[in-house]
Amino acid sequence: MTTIHHALILNLHQPPGNLEHLLAEHDWEAKEILFAYDRIARSLWGYEDVGRVHLSLSGTLLETLSDPEFQERVYGSVDCGSMLWHWQNRDIIKILGTGYYHPVFPLIPEADWEEHLARWRSIGRHLFWRENFDGFWPPEMGFCMEMIPYLARMGYRYVIVDCEHVEPVSSMRWEELRYRPHIARHGEAEIIVIVRDRDLSDAQEAGMEFGWFQHEVAERTKWCNFEPLVTTATDGENGGWFRNVNEGSNFWNCFYRTLMDQAREGGSIRPTFIGDYLDQYGAHGEVVVNAGAWNTGWHHGKGFIQWTGSQAQKQALARVSEVSAVVNAARGKAIAIEQHDPDEWHAILEAQWRLLRAETSCNFFWGEEWVHRCHEDLDAASSALQKPSF
Repeated sequence: MTTIHHALILNLHQPPGNLEHLLAEHDWEAKEILFAYDRIARSLWGYEDVGRVHLSLSGTLLETLSDPEFQERVYGSVDCGSMLWHWQNRDIIKILGTGYYHPVFPLIPEADWEEHLARWRSIGRHLFWRENFDGFWPPEMGFCMEMIPYLARMGYRYVIVDCEHVEPVSSMRWEELRYRPHIARHGEAEIIVIVRDRDLSDAQEAGMEFGWFQHEVAERTKWCNFEPLVTTATDGENGGWFRNVNEGSNFWNCFYRTLMDQAREGGSIRPTFIGDYLDQYGAHGEVVVNAGAWNTGWHHGKGFIQWTGSQAQKQALARVSEVSAVVNAARGKAIAIEQHDPDEWHAILEAQWRLLRAETSCNFFWGEEWVHRCHEDLDAASSALQKPSF
């Protein structure tokens, strides 16, 4: 019986201030989200031999969960400090790197990419007590080939991409393209591509029984002449399937516990860390990944229409590019002239983080409802630079 390796990825993200707002206005919804976070490690306790979960955590979420005031505020419901500590358990959880403010990278200026990456690595290293993170989760799975050199310089070994955007450079069977890691290159840089199965991920998000999953995975991989890597990736705190607090009614105790029990008894599906799979089986073949994102409800992810569909969204993104040029020019000038005035640098850094926060994907995801948040941060960034020297 061929072993089917299953890589589970959960994306956890909250936009800046959202949990605080929910606590004030919709207390139970905030607690459902926090319980969903807290349930992850607890569901894996006692399954250290077979439990394997990859977590992507946005910088804004980590900023909130590690804030002492927020921790004190929710202590009676969830112990955030202990939860962050439990997520450090490398036997059951692998932390993926991402962008600090959760931007759709292909939609924001390339000049801002490195700062999003560096800021996340800084908080990730601080909270999880490690220097390196092997894998990268593109926010909203928004990926383009131009990102490869940046990810390679940051030391990432692999990146998660959606199957709908992957094309082989040379002939490759369907099951080989979807269930094997590949190499993608841009210029002199390269990275390993891990392909997310969109259909199985949709089922994971909606709610599925283990028996159905077992049958479906077996059918999809039955022609593989190699040990396949099946990757499913969804949000880990949205929807009743992940938020439901009742025993036997959510992802962990209805589905994943059964998967782990079956794996422990010698079942064909084996939870795995992507890095462990790569160490044993490597990557095969070269691919090109077309620019795109994951599917979001009615939207298929091609063309980024979810974030660019209206004129207001387009105008906000155009203004992001304009303000980015001004902020980066001011920063570059300060470096070139070896500026030492602390007031000048305070203004530049204020403008920079406001710009980066304006690029948060949620500002554009909800149509025009949150676009004003982007403009508010861009206004603040511009105001910070309203000095004669700039």
